Amino acid sequence: MSGMKPLRVIGLRKAAGFTLVEMMIVTIIIAALAGMVLPRIWPASDAAKTNIAAGDIANITVALQLYRLHNNRFPSESEGLDVLLQSARVGGWEGPFLENEPIDPWNRPYRYRFPGRHNPNGFDLWSAGADGQDGTAADIANWK
Repeated sequence: MSGMKPLRVIGLRKAAGFTLVEMMIVTIIIAALAGMVLPRIWPASDAAKTNIAAGDIANITVALQLYRLHNNRFPSESEGLDVLLQSARVGGWEGPFLENEPIDPWNRPYRYRFPGRHNPNGFDLWSAGADGQDGTAADIANWK
C-alpha cells in the first residue's frame, strides 16, 4: 500500500465564484423584498417629516416668545426668523435665540408673518409641507 499513488480525477475543477443564474436569483429575491418593504416605509417617512416640522414650529415659537420677552415685541416681518440667530445682548440675555437656521424637513425655510393673518394678536409660523405650496392641506402651521 505504501507504493500506491493517489488517484487524480481528470476534468473536474474546483468551482470559484457565483454563476450568472445564482446572481440573478439573488437579485430577484432582493427586488421582491424591496417591493414588499419600501411601500410601507415611504408613507412613514412623510409622517415623520410632518411630525418633525410640527416640533420645529413649537421650538421656533418658544424662541419667538423669548425674543418678545426680552425685546417687548416680536420680530418684524422684514427682520424675519434670521434675527433669532444673531448673537446680541438683549436685556439679560446674551446670545442667539436659535442655534441653527430654521429649515423645514423638505429643506425650505419656515415662513413667518407678523402680525399674523391667522393669529392677529401674534404671528403666523408655518412650513409649506411636502408639496411646497402655501395654503394647501400639506401646510404645517401654528394656527391649525
